[in-house]
Amino acid sequence: MNIELTEEQKIIQQAARDFAQAELLPGVIERDEHQKFPAEQIRKLGELGFLGMMVSTEYGGSGMDTISYVLAMEEISKIDASTSVIMSVNNSLVCWGLEAYGTEEQKKKYLVRLAKGEILGAFCLSEPEAGSDATSQHTTAVDMGDHYLVNGTKNWITNGSSASVYLVMAQTDPSKGHRGINCLILEKGMPGFTIGPKENKLGIRGSDTHSLMFSDVKVPKANRVGEEGFGFKFAMKTLEGGRIGIAAQALGIASGAYELALKYSKERKAFGKEIRYHQAIQFKLADMATRIEAARLLCLKAAWLKDNHQNYAVASSMAKMYASQTAMDVTIEAVQIHGGYGYVKDFHVERLMRDAKITQIYEGTSEIQKIVISRAILAD
Repeated sequence: MNIELTEEQKIIQQAARDFAQAELLPGVIERDEHQKFPAEQIRKLGELGFLGMMVSTEYGGSGMDTISYVLAMEEISKIDASTSVIMSVNNSLVCWGLEAYGTEEQKKKYLVRLAKGEILGAFCLSEPEAGSDATSQHTTAVDMGDHYLVNGTKNWITNGSSASVYLVMAQTDPSKGHRGINCLILEKGMPGFTIGPKENKLGIRGSDTHSLMFSDVKVPKANRVGEEGFGFKFAMKTLEGGRIGIAAQALGIASGAYELALKYSKERKAFGKEIRYHQAIQFKLADMATRIEAARLLCLKAAWLKDNHQNYAVASSMAKMYASQTAMDVTIEAVQIHGGYGYVKDFHVERLMRDAKITQIYEGTSEIQKIVISRAILAD
């Protein structure tokens, strides 16, 4: 695997870095405090092509590779993880799945606008009683001939109120278990489709997370993604790529916290000298830098495997598991290096620490990643 970045990848990385500094950093603390959705910033991200990065130009995307996506996600996440999760969901969980498995009609109707950032998408798998056990879908999609009637509840849905298009997993034939699940495209405004209140979260507070309720929502058969019973497989294949995005988000959160801690260590003095000259701080910074570099290499490997059409399922799980733990460890140490200042909002690291925790939970908990990895390494 060649990890030397191409000139195009470097340009994309720098563009994301510049955008984060110019557009995301101003007001990021206020957006977090007031749980304000970054609508204007998301609009500009779409104009730059960052909401459909891996979608082919034929369908309105930027036609970039997964490595470029990882680089951009890291830079955005250094500054604002709320924005990066919106970006990740639209890219990895919605656009990728539609391009890979949608019909030509679905791509023209939905994917083009999603890839251009004209509208946002949401991925709806989790339920009140189906989190890590995604096979236990209680949302139903009863086959009525030319349409389905959808009933049930989804929760923890990123872009819950800001999306226009929703990919909803629902059980059509309970006798078939996970093979009876379908993925259906729902649109905001369909009769019977209700959006619940915004969740009051620990971190990523700028992103909107909601429960969704469906009561006899009529969904045309043309809105089914893939063949009958393909929904669970669709969700699992989509999440494999989504984990690369969340691993990159975790990497960015860790990198952002480390850069702030390094800068602070060169400014803060204690016992007559800058704290970077104290071995206790030096060792923390050394550990942080090493963990971040290891996480970055895992992310790039998973992205490289995906770009080269090789099996990346285990690599994406390893990247997400390790990067998310790195995000937690590094942000905690960043707060510690800042001392009392790290505990207040003005220095950013307390927000990064709060944002880090969710990377160990969504798109498959760290425990689920260990199951995926252990099954692969123990397979006969």
